[in-house]
Amino acid sequence: MSAFSDPTKRRWLAWGALATVFLLVNVHRLSTGVLSENLTADFAISAAQLGTLHASFFLIYAAIQIPTGVLADRVGPRHVGAGGAAVLSLGAVGFAFSNGYLAALFSRAVIGLGSGVIFISTLRFCANWFRTDEFGTMTGLTAGVAGLGAILATTPLAVAAVTIGWQRMFFGLAGVGFLAAVAVYVLARSSPEAAGLEPIDGVPEQPSVSLAATGDYLRELVRDPDQWLLSVVFFSGMGTILTLIGLWGVPYLVVVYELDVTTASYYTLLGSLGMLVGPPAIGWISDRLERRLLPMAIGLALFALVLGIIPILGRPPLFVVALVYFLCGFLVGAAVLSLSVVKERYPTEASGVATATVNTAGFIGATIFPAVMGVALDTYRTGDVVGGTVVYTEFGYRVAFAIIAGAVAVAFLCSVLLLVRDRTPA
Repeated sequence: MSAFSDPTKRRWLAWGALATVFLLVNVHRLSTGVLSENLTADFAISAAQLGTLHASFFLIYAAIQIPTGVLADRVGPRHVGAGGAAVLSLGAVGFAFSNGYLAALFSRAVIGLGSGVIFISTLRFCANWFRTDEFGTMTGLTAGVAGLGAILATTPLAVAAVTIGWQRMFFGLAGVGFLAAVAVYVLARSSPEAAGLEPIDGVPEQPSVSLAATGDYLRELVRDPDQWLLSVVFFSGMGTILTLIGLWGVPYLVVVYELDVTTASYYTLLGSLGMLVGPPAIGWISDRLERRLLPMAIGLALFALVLGIIPILGRPPLFVVALVYFLCGFLVGAAVLSLSVVKERYPTEASGVATATVNTAGFIGATIFPAVMGVALDTYRTGDVVGGTVVYTEFGYRVAFAIIAGAVAVAFLCSVLLLVRDRTPA
């Protein structure tokens, strides 16, 4: 039996195609970190404007999560995933051609528009092709792909930008994206049955869902206090790591430790390695324990403590910064468990819209934190300009990092409340 006709093999081919697109999504969404000096100089922008440019991706990304969940539930991952891959690649072409800040802002928003449908489409695919006791692992594995993309968005991207220029690099990413769109369209289907294959044992049936039923589920989600607590967890955890690795983690090292951008990117690469291994490992542990909330709470507590080292010390030894970045990437897997929790609390036909609702919060966080940290940095800037780049202060970075460390501490408190509510009889 070939890989195309064997459903247990076909699902991995299709997941691989979707994961390739998600890899590109993560390269794009974190690329502004190592390109910060290039973009600041080329577009003559401030820290707040750079934060806004970075956040424009996440603003659109967050805004379309719930519509994406509805589409993924009704249309399926094939069309939604392939269309998203094509749109994000068109945005990459536009970004490469941008000759000013507004054009770059618009193009990055288009990249966010196409990227915003990929993660939920991939989770919807996993819900349709994998058993319930595999879903936590698959969610973590998919999130781990984000770590691989984040690795590529650090040192490799910095080297490519120096070698061929950041504009040519974006043309190359667009070419890969168009090829991946074709692969998703060819390989992905809503279910084994939709692909003309035998059903997979243990995979729940996926009944069709009407728009009216979707509306009912959305209203239920809005009234669900647990959903709001899970959303705060994902808002803080994912928003923090995407801001740390994707934007301000590199400039912090350049300013406070006087490292060059390529050397500084080695440290965010460690954070990306943490993202590569942490979410799959924590998801696997959660599946084996058959518990979600306890691993979530423990992981978030450690996340807050580790990240708090930077604002407390300001300029810890570099090996400590390296460990902090790696552990933050690893421990974000605790926040990713919120997607498994909400998916398991709603019927299978609503898994797309349920996970999209919580996922939205994570990228609202990734929209807000970069700009807020940028404002904090602008507040404590020195007024000096070196090489076309504004010089910021160590104290400004301490304030900026304190903002995200506090947000993760709030996420931990929400996870504790979820634990208490879960153990309290209705």
